[in-house]
Amino acid sequence: MQDVFNLTLLQNTIRTATPLILAALGGLLTMHAGILNIGMEGMILIGAFFGVLGSYFFNSALMGVLLAIFSGLLIGLLFGVFTIELESDEFIIGIAINIFAGGLTVFLLRSIFGVKGAFSSPDIVPLPDVNFPFIDKIGFLDTIFNNHSLFVYISWILVILVYIFLYKTPYGYWIRAAGEHPESLETVGISPKKMKYISSLLCGVFCGLAGAHLSLGYLTLFTENMSAGKGFISLAAIIFGASNPIKTFGAALLFGFFDALGIRLQGVGIPSQFTQMIPYLATIFALFIVAKRKLGKKVA
Repeated sequence: MQDVFNLTLLQNTIRTATPLILAALGGLLTMHAGILNIGMEGMILIGAFFGVLGSYFFNSALMGVLLAIFSGLLIGLLFGVFTIELESDEFIIGIAINIFAGGLTVFLLRSIFGVKGAFSSPDIVPLPDVNFPFIDKIGFLDTIFNNHSLFVYISWILVILVYIFLYKTPYGYWIRAAGEHPESLETVGISPKKMKYISSLLCGVFCGLAGAHLSLGYLTLFTENMSAGKGFISLAAIIFGASNPIKTFGAALLFGFFDALGIRLQGVGIPSQFTQMIPYLATIFALFIVAKRKLGKKVA
């Protein structure tokens, strides 16, 4: 068990939690605006593909990130048009986006790169790792917090910024009002639809960043369906964290821990079929706790 439960496990937890954190920050914005976005899975996948595409063809991680963000914006706009403008069922549209993303990325992978399954190349420029010299002499801090992808640290900053945005700025108040009291928002001359669109676009941006981290920060390649349920786990983190950025951050770290644990257990001979179940079992258990908590409040 020493090979599993050690400082490296915490280091891996931080890495595996980062795409969950980024996607969850976007998803909680739409949640506050009264939209349940289950299309985050597809948004992450498309962001991962276009991150690799931009990095490979422009020989620049920055271009990869910009393309991932742009693709996320487009999918966020598409989701917004259908759910806000056309008032389609958000659940069905989310499922459609996930299916569309899976098919689109497989088609583009084979059309552009001429490969099936996965694409990797030395020409893909990864996100830079960050080293803080003031902690590299402190053993356990160096192991846990140093030499991560740039997006790991950016995600922590974004948690604070999203919290400030939601609870300390007018736009944050308006987005929350669009989900809770849209009629009241209209009486002061602010369009709830506009706030919902803003939240949907921002969700696309955050999911694009999550995808870019997956394909350029966590790995340096693209594989079919590499989002692997992270959009749904991010949604569970939002629910478990009550749509609060700080609590959602903690929930994402928890799910990231179980994901990292599953990966580490494979190294000690436990079959991958069992270890890959761990993060999903943790997600189900967390949602069970949330449901039980709500039931207890109703009974009280």
